[in-house]
Order: sequence, then structure tokens, then C-alpha cells
Amino acid sequence: MKTLILNPIAFSLGAIEVHWYGIILGTAALVGLLLCVQEGKRFGIKPDFFMDLLLLGVPSAIIGARIYYVAFKWEDYKGNFVDVFKIWNGGIAIYGAIIGAFICGFFYFRYKGYNFWRLVDICVPGLLAGQMIGRWGNFMNQEAYGGEVSEEFLRNTLHLPSFIVDQMLVQGVYRHPAFLYESIWSLVGIIILFVLRRQKFLRAGELMASYFIWYSIGRFFIEALRTDSLAFRGPSWLASLINGLWAPMEVLFKQGYLDPAYGNIRISQVLALLLIIGAIVLIIVRRKTGLASAYYLDPITTSKPERNGGNDANSTSAENNTGSIKEDEGSKR
Repeated sequence: MKTLILNPIAFSLGAIEVHWYGIILGTAALVGLLLCVQEGKRFGIKPDFFMDLLLLGVPSAIIGARIYYVAFKWEDYKGNFVDVFKIWNGGIAIYGAIIGAFICGFFYFRYKGYNFWRLVDICVPGLLAGQMIGRWGNFMNQEAYGGEVSEEFLRNTLHLPSFIVDQMLVQGVYRHPAFLYESIWSLVGIIILFVLRRQKFLRAGELMASYFIWYSIGRFFIEALRTDSLAFRGPSWLASLINGLWAPMEVLFKQGYLDPAYGNIRISQVLALLLIIGAIVLIIVRRKTGLASAYYLDPITTSKPERNGGNDANSTSAENNTGSIKEDEGSKR
């Protein structure tokens, strides 16, 4: 017997309905914060620093995500502007959230006197963890799914539990759990980032670049399975290039339907390719020009210690916390 489709509303407080989408996003933000705080301790950075970043970063990410989504779906919103603010119904784009979060982080790190490359490296595993958990909000809303599949594929090939299989029955058709593919891809990426950041060869900014490379590779292939992609009408050569790069996946899956009247190129796939290329170029250029002189394991300092209190990366306490990091430098050099 099939289970009921999950209710997107967790509970109600009088007239206020609390959605699972919001609870899951809140949990994602909290887990991301804890990962940043834990790594920040190794460099003598106080938890308050990351808590303040969270308070600024989450609204910035949500605003960026919503602006990004609405901008490419304006035809659906221009007649009812109030719906623009109903984010609990879904309709936020992760790439927009990343843009918003990075803009916030850039100015926040600068205000605190920290080098952007050093701090963003600490934050990206937490960001990826937030994305991993946040995708389950899409699951609760029955969105970000892929094209049609059989129930047998979900139950016997992927061996998914019934609560996922049943939730993937959308309008009478079983769908690819694209949200799950991306969530698992992000989990593997977190493990890779954890391993990379302990390597002595890693330079400042390269963990961020690795994050973009890993996430964008997965997003490029997973995005083509979806049927709700943001798209645009682009040149045929670009569409052919993207389809050619995705072609090896056709051995296993078929691409999700994309209405040709809406567009022939998925925006997220183009952005994924640009980010992969950009991240690789960034690593090469920064190393060739000497801009990547600092290593990830080097101690982190701020030019404004008075703004962060006496117990920050420039303090005696921080030097004790990063003692093990400093010991690595001799062998690393």
C-alpha cells in the first residue's frame, strides 16, 4: 500500500503555517554554520564571526536566489507581483543563492579586515552542506524533479525507500529524483573538500575553485534530467555543444523535456561550464602570477583586530590554536 504524499506544511501556529521548506532551509544554514565554526577554530577565528556572517548571508542568499529565479520567469510574475515574495512555495535558484552569498561574504570579509580567499575557503564546505540539505526542501515541495521514469526503476534499480518513490509520483507520472542526485553529489563533494583542505599543496582560494568545479560538473549533468529548467533561446552551435558534452549520459538516462518554445539552452548548464572553466583558469593564473602565495594551512590574520575583539586570529589564543598549522609550514615549504 502506498504512503500518502508528504504534506509540505509541517505544522500550524494559529493562522501561521510553518512549511517544511523553511525548516529544511533553516537546518541547512545551521549545519553550514557549524562546519564553518569548527574549521574556524583551527585558525583562531571566533564563532561570533561566522554567526554574524550567517545572519547577513542567509537573507542575501535568499534574495539572490529569488531575484535570479524571478528574472528568468518574469512572465509568470509580472501580472501578480505579490507572488514574488512567496518563497515558501519554492522557486529559488541555487546559483542565485551562491551569487548573493558570495557578494555578502566579499564585503563582510573586507569589513572585518580578512583576506577574501582565506575566509571563503573555510566557508565553502559549509555552503555545499547547506546545498545538500536544502535540496530536500525541493523534495517536500515536489519540485526540481526530472523526466519520466518507471516505478520499477526507482524501487528496484535505485532501491529507494517508499517515501521517496511515492513523493516522486507527480501528476500521475514517476519522476527522476534529481534533488536526490544533487544531494548525494554534494555529499561526495563535501568529503573531497575535507580531504583537500588538509593537503599541504593547497593554496588560498583553491578550495573555493575546487568547490565550483565539483558542484558545476554534477549540476551540468543533473540539470539536463530536469523538466523545470530555466532556459533561453540561444545559438544552435551552443545547444549542440552542450548536448554533445552530455551525450555520454544517454547510455543511462534520457534528458528531461524542455519546451522549445521556452528555450533550447538550459541556463544552469551554461553557467556550470563557465564556472568550471573560470575556476581552472583562476587556479592557473593565480599560481603563475604569484598571487596564490599563501597556503590554505597558513595562519589567518586580520588587518582590523580591534574590530574582532582581542581573541581573534591575531591574538595569542589564535597562535595557540593554529600551532599545528604552523608546524606544517616547514615541511611544506
